[in-house]
Amino acid sequence: MERLFDLDFQLLHDAVITAVAVFVLFLFMSYMLFKPTRELLKKRQERIQADLDSAASDREEASGLKNEYEAKMAGAQKDADAVLSEARQKALKNEEQIIAQAKDEAANIIRQARTEAELEKQKAADEVKTQIIDVASLMAGKVVAASIDTNVQDSLIEETLKEVGESTWQS
Repeated sequence: MERLFDLDFQLLHDAVITAVAVFVLFLFMSYMLFKPTRELLKKRQERIQADLDSAASDREEASGLKNEYEAKMAGAQKDADAVLSEARQKALKNEEQIIAQAKDEAANIIRQARTEAELEKQKAADEVKTQIIDVASLMAGKVVAASIDTNVQDSLIEETLKEVGESTWQS
């Protein structure tokens, strides 16, 4: 009897034992190598996923911080503009106040100068009147001394007034 693949009982027995040994070796290897490797890969995958999740949350947090920073920068710019505007307004107010004070001082100086000029004018007029009175007294003394008539006396008064000037006497 001729066998097709030369299969005999010993070959089948060896093949079954080899298959059982390979299966047992597979189970042993699966337990000893594959299982730890799978756990290692699973832990690595979980760690990578956690890192990705952490990176995503960090990115969101960074985006939020960036938006907050931009908002603060815009607020700071507004504050700076407000401070500058307020400083300009204070400077304008101080300028107006200084100009108003200068105008008041100038008006006071002019008023004081006019008052002093008026006083000087009055003083000069008083001095002229005093001189006229002195001249009139002298003249009166001469008239009395000369015992002249009233016509001569009137002519002397008229002459004295013309010498002094009527505008000086009347002011």
